[in-house]
Amino acid sequence: MRSLLIMGCVGLLLLVLYLYARWRAVARADYIRSYMFPKGLLEKLHQRRPDLSLKDQQLVARALRQFFLVYLKSGYKQVSMPSQVVDDLWHEFILYTKNYDAFCRKAFGRYMHHTPAAVLGQHQRSNDGLRRTWWFACLEENINPRNATRLPLLFALDGKWNIADGFRYEPDCSALRKNGDGGVYCGGDFSDGSVAHGFSSDSGDSYFSADGSDSSGSGDSSGCSGGCSGGCGGD
Repeated sequence: MRSLLIMGCVGLLLLVLYLYARWRAVARADYIRSYMFPKGLLEKLHQRRPDLSLKDQQLVARALRQFFLVYLKSGYKQVSMPSQVVDDLWHEFILYTKNYDAFCRKAFGRYMHHTPAAVLGQHQRSNDGLRRTWWFACLEENINPRNATRLPLLFALDGKWNIADGFRYEPDCSALRKNGDGGVYCGGDFSDGSVAHGFSSDSGDSYFSADGSDSSGSGDSSGCSGGCSGGCGGD
């Protein structure tokens, strides 16, 4: 009888801890979605990218929020920034030191370090970070990450505005293969383990579990190892 009581108490405690963790994650996601960036931040972006209208700048801010949500929903694993123009805003935000630190503590409970934007390449860890970013960005917009018919915002903006140093993505791999366009990256490659971009040998279906968490055994993103080409978020 006593052992049953102890087991019941332990089970209740675990349930309370689980519900608290879920509540905290929802609260942090709501905070990120509703966060008001510091006054003057968009003007800094305009100085870097003078061709962007105010509406365009606000869209970049929305995409940066999406990237922060990706990091939160990944469980603070390594993620990579796929957009140069969004990376510009992230960099400017970090220069608002107190604001950025306060944002990170409330959004993640830790500091999220910045590293440059990344593209598909030979570094396994960077590619894994891009795949994870693709997965959660798609889910945020109710896109099937294994069979996307459109791009999530975070992957679409550089191509939308033809950013000179940007990274262009398309969801349709077949068209890109047919046209042989080497300057455009295929969203479908993130779930296709047969494409030789330094991905893990796992297929897109097996690489991530049902909730998008890493099933390959890689750990939290405390930094980049082995010459990671950028975009890693960690504490």
